[in-house]
Amino acid sequence: MTGGPAHFGPDEIRAAVGYPDVLEPVAAALRDYSRGLGDSPVAVFAPAGPDGDVHVKSAWLPGRRIFTVKVASWFRERARQGKTAGSGVIAVFDASTGDIRALLEDEHHLSDIRTAAAGALAARTMARRDSHVLGVIGSGTQAYLQTLAIADELPLRTVRVWGRRSSRVEALAGALHARRPDLRIVAVDSPRAACEGADVLVTATASTEPLVQAAWLAPGTHVNAVGADDPTKAELSPELLTRADRIVVDSRELTSLHGDLSRLPERDRRRHAELGEVLAGTASGREGDDEITICKFVGLGVQDLATAEVALDRLGGPRAPGAAAPAHAREVPR
Repeated sequence: MTGGPAHFGPDEIRAAVGYPDVLEPVAAALRDYSRGLGDSPVAVFAPAGPDGDVHVKSAWLPGRRIFTVKVASWFRERARQGKTAGSGVIAVFDASTGDIRALLEDEHHLSDIRTAAAGALAARTMARRDSHVLGVIGSGTQAYLQTLAIADELPLRTVRVWGRRSSRVEALAGALHARRPDLRIVAVDSPRAACEGADVLVTATASTEPLVQAAWLAPGTHVNAVGADDPTKAELSPELLTRADRIVVDSRELTSLHGDLSRLPERDRRRHAELGEVLAGTASGREGDDEITICKFVGLGVQDLATAEVALDRLGGPRAPGAAAPAHAREVPR
């Protein structure tokens, strides 16, 4: 490549790709990862303490044209300045030469949509097919995208949302109603109210202490837990993690280091399967309608790799100047 790596900014990336575009590529990458192919290490540090952290995730898979290194950050100060709290870049390298090919400066968009895709895949393979009520704990971009992704997989009718800030919950409810007017969006006043009566639950927060208790979930509930992605965070109580009938993770290795399961004593860290194994049909996501099932995500570099491939394919073609982002790519209003 002459003239240095190609550079793509957040607006053109959002306009080019949304979570439905990466659904099957993410599924294929998760299956490959669970077959033991490639590598997907994670490093996390917090230069701003509780007000800012940085995740470095890299990945390669055999047979792919590229490998990737992602630096994704979340800083409260960016949000105070009216920007997205998340920022970062995915660096894309040629897998045969090691030369850098592109920089995807995405403001966390590609991380958001690949997590939404994984949530949709978990709902597809683990939730009861007659699930009508979704509980959501959290009010940010991931709460928005997870809801849309799950609603594409299941016959949802009602979404019950709790968040710490009522203004954020109202913004989320408005954004969801605009996209899915067929859904009844209800703001509730506690995490317990979001859980009770839910067929599926999404936890998408940066909480450092558990928010969901075992007694709040009815038999048959499925949980997508996406927020606790480093050793300082937790959303699910230890009692829930030990009560659950089936726990599926994106990575056995990485959930022993990051998130809710890493806080448990080693003897209690049950992991029945990886999501890639469930997608491949070599493990079960659910064996009975009364099972409480959990899919625990910490986020994998192989998902970023698959998503970057899709983004580059779409960004490489001609695009109309100033093209508006498709609805599925927009974030919940800040």
